[in-house]
Amino acid sequence: MIRFTGMTTAQADALRNGGLDANGQQAEEKTSDGNGNPCRHCLQMIGADELFLVFAYRPFGIVNPYAEVGPVFLHGADCAAFNSDSLASSELPPVLYDSAEYLVRAYDQSDRIVYGSGAVTANTDIVGRATELFSNRNVSFIHVRSATNNCWQARIDAATE
Repeated sequence: MIRFTGMTTAQADALRNGGLDANGQQAEEKTSDGNGNPCRHCLQMIGADELFLVFAYRPFGIVNPYAEVGPVFLHGADCAAFNSDSLASSELPPVLYDSAEYLVRAYDQSDRIVYGSGAVTANTDIVGRATELFSNRNVSFIHVRSATNNCWQARIDAATE
């Protein structure tokens, strides 16, 4: 079993309240045209004419050479944090149905890439790929990123039951 998560509510709230992003800048406000704007907090797509924020995000607990920073989107208005407990074991968060494939890559407990783990993966194979990666005891967590732009989409952890 695996568990998908987005950015934390504390991070989302801070950015919505004028906090600085990973580059030390305030988020930019935009209006969605309804195409390709996935919210990294609720893991839903941002609808047409909705206000959203774009900002630099570093989805790592520490800064190191592997702690990539990239642009991501967030609903401008409050939204509920994604809860993968409501998903069936083979289901994906809604944002991962927006593209046919994603980059799936594993990291160790030091937030460093587990070499050889990264692969462009069909969205229908993400759950299976994550399950396979977690069979390696060096894998602590997994990131799902855009296969075309490398933007962070979501984190996957092994679920504890």
